Amino acid sequence: MLDRDGFRPNVGIILLNQKNQVFWGKRIRTHSWQFPQGGIDRGETPEQAMIRELHEEVGLQREHVRIVARTRDWLRYEVPDRFIRRDSRGFYKGQKQIWFLLQLIGHDWDLNLRATTHPEFDAWRWNDYWVPLEAVVEFKREVYVMALTELSRYVPRSDHRNRFLRQGIRPQESEQSYGDIPNACFELPPGASFQPDPLSGNERG
Repeated sequence: MLDRDGFRPNVGIILLNQKNQVFWGKRIRTHSWQFPQGGIDRGETPEQAMIRELHEEVGLQREHVRIVARTRDWLRYEVPDRFIRRDSRGFYKGQKQIWFLLQLIGHDWDLNLRATTHPEFDAWRWNDYWVPLEAVVEFKREVYVMALTELSRYVPRSDHRNRFLRQGIRPQESEQSYGDIPNACFELPPGASFQPDPLSGNERG
């Protein structure tokens, strides 16, 4: 389902935990990280599509989240020809998205990357709100900045020390990472694996 300009309606999801960290998923069989997103089917509203994609991609139900905010207008990105099927070139341009900011009111163990037979992610982590854009496929980065910026006003104002990370700048003095904690033990939801550094071995795709 494309609009007259060649953009497919889509939703994006920024899921917050109680520490204002966001769900950050590694696309299956790639080194690219992103937020959950998916197409709006014919007859669906953006909110209905978001709830469906939330379950399909991360295993959550409507009762596990609170809807905090959404972007007012569509945010668009074009997909380079090399990522478009040959038979779709010429009339498919990319995605137009409504982004939702959600608060997790369930638990980490409610997340399940294997909720369907066609998983989108094979690993996940909680990340600072201003995600490192170098881990995102290049043609999506501008939309990520626009969505994060517009929705940031609705995030509880607890800590914005890492805002500069959206520009791809690494801090000089970082807090202790999970990998630095001796004998650290993490309990993961079904179907999840933990990768403390999503930037390692990054490839675009």
